[in-house]
Amino acid sequence: MSKELTSIPIEVCVASPFEDWSPELQKARVYEQILLDIILGVLPPGGRLDEKVLVTRYDAGLAGVRDALSRLALEGLVVRKSRAGTMVAPLDIIEVRQAYEARGLIEPHCAALAAANATDDDVAALRSAFDGAEESIRANDHRALVAMDQRFHAAVARAGRNATLARIIIPLHHKAARFWIFSMADDTEAERIAEIERHRALAELIAQGDVDGARDAVAGLLGVFSDNLKRMVMGGPISGGLAFRGKTRAKSAVDPVPLRSGDARLSRG
Repeated sequence: MSKELTSIPIEVCVASPFEDWSPELQKARVYEQILLDIILGVLPPGGRLDEKVLVTRYDAGLAGVRDALSRLALEGLVVRKSRAGTMVAPLDIIEVRQAYEARGLIEPHCAALAAANATDDDVAALRSAFDGAEESIRANDHRALVAMDQRFHAAVARAGRNATLARIIIPLHHKAARFWIFSMADDTEAERIAEIERHRALAELIAQGDVDGARDAVAGLLGVFSDNLKRMVMGGPISGGLAFRGKTRAKSAVDPVPLRSGDARLSRG
């Protein structure tokens, strides 16, 4: 496995909505790395996923790769067709808008449940989720920052002690993260640190058992994403250059190859 992949000590597989995959399992580690690469655009929207190539890339067994792809297919992040093979799901504006609407209904309630039910272990996980974030921001390490964000939101969902809600909200967050990565391209260091601090403030509200405060804090975090989403749907540019319609060409925060916009889907040009 490459140095880039092995240098991330963050177990994103805890962000999986499925409880039977422990972080130690190879299929969980492969799932984690493919998930990050899809979110970051390293595996581009619409790109084919050759199982043998993935085996080599992630230094994994074929069975582990297939299990990971099956799980990602259940989340809607990859598409598997009998003759066409497996590919990364396109970026669908309508789908992400619907996912955001669902998050707006569910995620504040999940945070309120977390404030009511979080254990000491849950609080420790939330408080440590962004350890080293400032260093990652200064190093422009988007992979680590995305992994931290995934781990934090999964920890919030799990702290609520409602497995059904966790299984719903975590895949929605994975989908939304594919669009969030574009906004990172133009963020200043100060803006990124401020965003991390908002997440840490949420962790403290949960630790204090502040149900109403946790609910409101999540609504505020979702509002930032909502602003970009509204501009996207209306055809205007968002931070990072992505546009729903028109000729704007976008770059993710980590991938220099541009995307091309279409009527409702965005795929690699």
